Amino acid sequence: MIRSERAHLHVAALTHPGLSGKNNEDRFAVSAYRLGSNNPTPSLFAIVSDGIGGHRAGEIAAEMAVNTISHTIAQSDGSQPLATLEQAIHAASQAVAAQAQADAGRQGMGATCACTWVIGNRLYTASVGDSRIYLLRDRKFRQITTDHTWIQEAMDKGILDVEQAHNHPNIHVIRRYLGSAKSPQVDLRLHLRPGESDAQAEANQGLALHPGDMLLLCTDGLTDLVHNEEISRVMCQRGDLQTVAQSLIDLACVRGGHDNITVILLSVPK
Repeated sequence: MIRSERAHLHVAALTHPGLSGKNNEDRFAVSAYRLGSNNPTPSLFAIVSDGIGGHRAGEIAAEMAVNTISHTIAQSDGSQPLATLEQAIHAASQAVAAQAQADAGRQGMGATCACTWVIGNRLYTASVGDSRIYLLRDRKFRQITTDHTWIQEAMDKGILDVEQAHNHPNIHVIRRYLGSAKSPQVDLRLHLRPGESDAQAEANQGLALHPGDMLLLCTDGLTDLVHNEEISRVMCQRGDLQTVAQSLIDLACVRGGHDNITVILLSVPK
């Protein structure tokens, strides 16, 4: 792909360390391309990553994840987006794991990732961990990724409901992350309707985006403190994207801001 100076979607991205005094271990990137010198189809790739591990190891893992995945996407021709996303994420996970093994001070480091790749008007997603992607369409707001957490598994089995999940002590237990000893399964499900099978959710990949659609990528510093209904209300205000992004950050900070907070907003021009 060939770099473009201007994205074909409206973009806003913000990160905040939160109010706990910890280092900001979140990383993100947004990159615009056209598919080739003879193919002017626009392409936009966005990623958020939340680092895991102390002694600054988390931020190193997140930066490695963002850089490795973004580089792999940039080197592709966009012809096989899902295979490329999977390859990129596995490469990042292996790089993080190798770095952790080589440096005793970085053992146990890892990262989440949530990726969107819009080629023309077609949406492709991939995720590992508990960073999320949401879609707002016609004022209907839905989480289109699934958290890879102990909490989500308990909710899927009916052990916990939504309210119990918010205050549960296992809320930060992650089942999949980049840098694990065994490379994690990349989640290619794109959920649009309740009760979809995994195969149906994967078949939603390549979703045609509509004018006015908005996508939100975010780390759990937002979603731990701000419920989906509240995020939806802020996004439905339809103000300037940068203002909406700042409003989401501010709301998480008002609630305590106990973690790093990163949001990326993408909007399809009307």
